[in-house]
Amino acid sequence: ASGRPGTDTAFDPGQMKIGRRLAIKILNASKFALGTGEPSQDAQITDFLDLAMLVELAALVDDATRAFDGFDYARALQRTEEFFWRFCDDYLELVKARAYGEGSGADSARLALRTALDTMLALFAPFLPYVTEEVWSWYQQGSLHRSAWPQSASLRSLAADMTSADGVPSCLAVTAEVLGKVRKAKSDAKVSQRAVVETLKVTDTADRISALNAAVHDLNAAGSVTSLQLVVAEPGVEPSVEVILAPQQDE
Repeated sequence: ASGRPGTDTAFDPGQMKIGRRLAIKILNASKFALGTGEPSQDAQITDFLDLAMLVELAALVDDATRAFDGFDYARALQRTEEFFWRFCDDYLELVKARAYGEGSGADSARLALRTALDTMLALFAPFLPYVTEEVWSWYQQGSLHRSAWPQSASLRSLAADMTSADGVPSCLAVTAEVLGKVRKAKSDAKVSQRAVVETLKVTDTADRISALNAAVHDLNAAGSVTSLQLVVAEPGVEPSVEVILAPQQDE
């Protein structure tokens, strides 16, 4: 699917390895999403981080649908893969602790995970029919390949009351960016990603700080942050992320 219809494409064994890695990741990510438990019957997606993910997912559905309509299967797969890997690396890590918790925040995370899983399985189905059908059979009736194609409007309607609120469209992207810098600081220090961050200080523009404020608890949990300081940058001050690791005990 990496080649355009009507064009010659050289066989590359490396693509087989990439496809295998993707299929295994779909299985593992799906096990996590389903393993957090079912959302309650009256669950609603209300958390800003979850809503931000839905907004990005709706944009993916629009892009992939246009690509399929234009017979550009390579672009449809590329965009879906790009979103999926970001989803696994960033969103799943950020939402993990909350999804295993209790209350409305956990329900929001679980329902968002189910919604995202339904959608991504459908988008991957034309390229990976067997692994997507296997996952679908774990929690749904009938065949995935006979189900309706995802609609971006239904995804946006879930976030309709909040998509115009401060921080929603950028909440996930901004929070994931900061989490990435926390990960890098730990890697540079050659410590475990579970190592405790004594202080995380983020200095940035007002709108980005607002976005981070909406995901404080998820960021603290994902980064093992003890103290998070969010500072609106004064005019002329460059944005920065300062990570101070807690002293490491000798093993």
